[in-house]
Amino acid sequence: MARKNPFANLVDKDTPSNRAVLDYTTKGASRSILNSLDEMAARADRLAEGETVVDLDPDLIDVSFVRDRRTDDDQEFDELLSAIRDTGQNSPILVRPHPKSAGRYMTVFGHRRLRVAKELGRKVRAIVKEMEDREHVLALGQENSARANVPFIERALFAADVARLHYDDDNSTILSALSIDRATLSKMLSVATLPAGVLAAIGQAKGVGRDRWYELKLLLDNPANHGRASEILREDGFVPLSSDERFHLLVQRLKVKPGRKRAALEKRGWTASDKALSADILAEGKKFTLALKAKNADAHAFGAFLSDSLDRLYEEFRRDAVSQRDGG
Repeated sequence: MARKNPFANLVDKDTPSNRAVLDYTTKGASRSILNSLDEMAARADRLAEGETVVDLDPDLIDVSFVRDRRTDDDQEFDELLSAIRDTGQNSPILVRPHPKSAGRYMTVFGHRRLRVAKELGRKVRAIVKEMEDREHVLALGQENSARANVPFIERALFAADVARLHYDDDNSTILSALSIDRATLSKMLSVATLPAGVLAAIGQAKGVGRDRWYELKLLLDNPANHGRASEILREDGFVPLSSDERFHLLVQRLKVKPGRKRAALEKRGWTASDKALSADILAEGKKFTLALKAKNADAHAFGAFLSDSLDRLYEEFRRDAVSQRDGG
């Protein structure tokens, strides 16, 4: 009995896709909800139907010839490493026999799980599937389209990489791989042309969607903004910011007309003596932001306490200010 091909619907270009186009056109903001390991395992199980899962030496597996992500989130990787170390690898990766190196394999998707296996010194559970390059691209793109935590900029760079391979004249391979419409693809390819130095300085910016990235692209289409952007990226206060904060700061500064005085930027942190609560403090001009963080409900409770105490705290501040001004 012939085995069912788990990629039949994925690689048959004559079969209409039933996948809904990702909702980038409504709000233009990429969603950042992390899929659980159970969901990842369920998708892999569906792909693995009729296929054999084997244990492979990670040193025999090379990375994909086209990558879906240029950077990785250290915290997410550490969480994945801890989960696999404690409970094992529930979801196999997908590999293909290496097209140029006999006895080796090439990763289709599952690069982080492969990296975890190498760091833990374990074999990696994998499905080995014969496929051509175009099938490889489709499988990789659609696997990551099923996840909600892939940043827009990573998807845009992936689209640009595939476009350079020229599988077709109308970009139908990219549209199918990423489940997007042509308007979204047009903006992706435009955003992917942003200077490499700018992209490296900003990072993934997971909370930033299509329209904001396109806004940055339009701002940098103005040659007068190139030097200004370089100056902003070199500021001492830029690097300590989160990736999303770096993006928003750059856009905000570039939208200010040249010649206007720039507000000073200061970022610092605070940690409670018992280590139960911490805060990120960002001050810029007339704006002051305090973000509380805790491993339990302390951040919410302390935040509510501060909110309820604002009147009293402000009166104390005013009394102190008057006293200092009067020399008391």
